[in-house]
Amino acid sequence: MKKARLLVVDDEENIRFLFKEELEEEGYSVDVASNGREALDKIRQSVFDLVILDIKMPGMNGIEALNEIKNMNKNLPVILCSAYGEFKQDFSSWASDGYVVKSADTKELKQTIQSLLRVT
Repeated sequence: MKKARLLVVDDEENIRFLFKEELEEEGYSVDVASNGREALDKIRQSVFDLVILDIKMPGMNGIEALNEIKNMNKNLPVILCSAYGEFKQDFSSWASDGYVVKSADTKELKQTIQSLLRVT
């Protein structure tokens, strides 16, 4: 069985490192990007099974990147991940396939990834 390829997009280096380590331990192949533009470049160059996308980033924020990603590939699952729970009620975040409040405890993130990859 092939490893699912994930892209973690976050402007915080420590979050990218934490998520990459935790998700690789689960058996995923993980690439990282530090902003929305870098993420879009990587998605154009490679095939990913799922994207984990921070909302608050300098330059292109996660909602803008989400719209671009969905324009490129509407079937690519995207999980919005933010330290701010209020975005969950924001209409513009509804285009995502999942929403997780950012935490050092990655249990909810892992469960959301598993459920989305099972569906696709």
